[in-house]
Amino acid sequence: MKNNRFLPVLVALVVIILLGAAFYFVRPHTFHGTVYQSAEEAPNFTLNVANGKTVKLSDFRGKIVLVYFGYTFCPDVCPATLGVVTQALKDLGAKADEVQVIMISVDPGRDTPEKLAEYVKHFHPTFIGGTNTPEEIASIASLYGIFYEVSGQTTSNGDYLIDHTATLMAIDRDGFLKVVFPFGITSDELADDLKYTLR
Repeated sequence: MKNNRFLPVLVALVVIILLGAAFYFVRPHTFHGTVYQSAEEAPNFTLNVANGKTVKLSDFRGKIVLVYFGYTFCPDVCPATLGVVTQALKDLGAKADEVQVIMISVDPGRDTPEKLAEYVKHFHPTFIGGTNTPEEIASIASLYGIFYEVSGQTTSNGDYLIDHTATLMAIDRDGFLKVVFPFGITSDELADDLKYTLR
């Protein structure tokens, strides 16, 4: 009879543990960026890439596409961001094959398709760097809410610098803008969100 007194306590404890486990696995994911619920697909664009080829955003339907606007002469922000993305993809393991990274140059005057290809390959062999005419780049950037302009500052080599929005955008498998990540996101945070999106 003594053991029976503890049975309700034991049952209650088991129920609490099960409920806690259930909450852990079904709780909503908290993204590390700004989540978008757009009714329209992300604007399509065409970029010139190395070897005289072109790519479109729509070419990668079925993958998560990370879009970043930057330039190869960028001394700090761009390499830092691409480095974070590189580490996040390593953390994804085999799932990284389901993510495509595209860097769009905001410096079409200096960034040729070949220079962009060489630059992004330093970070990951699957990254794509693309450009277009200044007018087309301005149009694409405007559609995605990206600001950029020559800053007036120069490097020690005399190269001009460009101020630009440094966000990273995730477009889901169906072509909709899903999350906009701020500059400064960590690789762990980005990997966490990508794992959830790819589930």
